[in-house]
Amino acid sequence: MTSQEIKDLTDQYIMPTYGRFPVAIDHGEGARAYDPEGREYIDFTSGIGVNALGYGNSKWLDAITKQAAKLGHISNLFYTEPAARLAEILCRRTGMSNVFFANGGGEANEGMIKLARKYSFDKYGAGRSSIISLKNSFHGRTITTLKATGQEVFHNYFFPFTEGFLYAEANDINAILEADELAARESEYFGKDEGVGGAVCAVLIELIQGEGGVLPLNQDYINQLAKLCEDRDWLLLVDEVQTGVGRTGSLFAFQRYHIKPDVVSFAKGIAGGLPMSGFLANEKCRNVLTPGTHATTFGANPVCAAAGLAVQEILSDEFLLEVQWKGQYLREQIEALKLPCLGKTRGMGLMIGIDVQEGYGNKSLAARLIENGLLVLTAGNGLRLLPPLVITKDEIDAGLSIMRATLS
Repeated sequence: MTSQEIKDLTDQYIMPTYGRFPVAIDHGEGARAYDPEGREYIDFTSGIGVNALGYGNSKWLDAITKQAAKLGHISNLFYTEPAARLAEILCRRTGMSNVFFANGGGEANEGMIKLARKYSFDKYGAGRSSIISLKNSFHGRTITTLKATGQEVFHNYFFPFTEGFLYAEANDINAILEADELAARESEYFGKDEGVGGAVCAVLIELIQGEGGVLPLNQDYINQLAKLCEDRDWLLLVDEVQTGVGRTGSLFAFQRYHIKPDVVSFAKGIAGGLPMSGFLANEKCRNVLTPGTHATTFGANPVCAAAGLAVQEILSDEFLLEVQWKGQYLREQIEALKLPCLGKTRGMGLMIGIDVQEGYGNKSLAARLIENGLLVLTAGNGLRLLPPLVITKDEIDAGLSIMRATLS
């Protein structure tokens, strides 16, 4: 099919829930994607962080092919080797205790929320169920994770939402304490046990607010928050749907912040392009979810798990150091371009945000770059880059050349 035929068929039969760029992608290799007519695009998006290994990785493809021929699906009523091996590797590399496998980021975050509320219910009884999240956050598209998201723009149309969420300004520990006091005043739990923090059971954060604009949280704030959660027996829930699986130059961003959350979610790059997600729990939380309390049909699918094993094999500690170097190089080169429409860069590893100067629109800049062969994303008021982790220096330089020629 031609690009136009694909667009026409899509517009006729797929719900119009996405603001698509006028490009159809047919195939790819490494960090280069191609439309049906053979036009090349340098990909600085990796499917919004999903294609960690780029396109056509031979080790990933071989793992999928072999597992699909052996066993495609069986359900979690039975044991499978790929899921067991992937769980072991993730736990050993993070120091966490066990894992629940799911399918998408919103589902993983919803599972974390369920775990947090059950942990508190089991220990303290009903009423201690409020969760504090941060303003400018994004946690998913389900009714519950939309409510957990601290951006009003996502809340319209879908009322009523799940109750029990409060919002605090990022990097302000006093805002967390104020939200705790508000939760206590609004809850029947107030006064039952002053030693466990009123009505709050957990704090949910992104260490780098991705959809909010690629905004890393401050280290001192994270240290204070981790201590507060420990003192009050609140679970520290870290949403690493976008930052996890090597994106920031360590397997998980919490490792670069030198903390250990109670529960951490992951998705996007975990299976290198196949739909998989999940969350890891520490020892305190390993037995909270029991048979009948949580489930998902396609979680731990053997083919996805086999793909995840291939991803883990490639993301060695040495490889992750290269991700850090690539990210630093890309940021330095962008700032060295001194383009009039772009300002400072920020981020960690190959998760990069770029300020767009006043008088320019990030969406129009993205459209121009894509038109000229460089795939980029927007976030907040800026541009967002999430290149494949395997991107080469030559591919980075090719993308920078397009950026210079387009935006100078």
